[in-house]
Amino acid sequence: MKLRDNPLINLLLLIITLITTTFAGVEWTTGKAGPYEFNDLVIGLPYSLSILFVLGVHEFGHYFASLYHKVKATLPFFIPFPPIAGFFNFGTMGAVIKTKSIIPNNKAMFDIGVAGPIAGFVASLILLIYGYTHLPDVSYILAIHPDYFSPGYGKNAIGLEFGNNLLMIIIKNLFANPEQFIPPMSEIYHYPFLCVGWFGLFVTSMNLIPVGQLDGGHVIYSMFGTKVHEAIASVSLIVLLIIGSLGFLGNFLGWNIHFGWSGWLLWAFILYFFIKVKHPPVLYYEKLSTGRMIIGIIAILIFIVSFSPTPFLITFM
Repeated sequence: MKLRDNPLINLLLLIITLITTTFAGVEWTTGKAGPYEFNDLVIGLPYSLSILFVLGVHEFGHYFASLYHKVKATLPFFIPFPPIAGFFNFGTMGAVIKTKSIIPNNKAMFDIGVAGPIAGFVASLILLIYGYTHLPDVSYILAIHPDYFSPGYGKNAIGLEFGNNLLMIIIKNLFANPEQFIPPMSEIYHYPFLCVGWFGLFVTSMNLIPVGQLDGGHVIYSMFGTKVHEAIASVSLIVLLIIGSLGFLGNFLGWNIHFGWSGWLLWAFILYFFIKVKHPPVLYYEKLSTGRMIIGIIAILIFIVSFSPTPFLITFM
């Protein structure tokens, strides 16, 4: 058995990622950077278990779709990311599976590509609904920020706000109790289920960008073919460059722009030079069934409601 085929590697990476996400969960939830005592780590478990749940559901969506089409694939590899002082992170860089045999046709390509984002989206939706229906009372945020309601709160400090998206707005309005304190987007990272639910949507939307061999690229290519995919992928890359440039001008050059995110520039660079804009052809291509086309449209709608052009907004008060 080759080393890379050894499931012990998958298990080891899972355990390490559990540890790194637990540390990240303590930092996000409490706002404290450590060092931590052993008892403090319990605070990070709701976050770490939730993020492993979302990532695992996403990747096993791909995995089981691969099994269905008799495409050989590895078990998920979780990618840990250690906590670094002064650098915010989620404790992980995601998870991946690797297909080890040729995907024979666009039907299999579609099913494998779309299964992960839809599964991950459902997992994120569950966490968001649970998070908004089980909000702690206002004493929770006051234990983290005792001066939260004071006029001077946030003055002369760096502020971080997660970018809103359509689904977050809808879920909050449908499920949150308006008589309770509902955390704004600048505070939801202290609430582990909301934080991970948002992160799951962020990851889902990144994967559904219709470029190259991203999940979104698989979906659009399988639905519409090479020419339509290339056109949509090119436009998508241009949009990423625009909103990435706007974010760069606002964050690093001090322009009064609160739209876009400089990280999209890096993502566009990775897509263009490594993942590539075009989608490689499959051996056999045929028109998808009406059922698959409807699922593809659902995936496109998931991308629309999950995507935030400004996922991270850093302000200097």
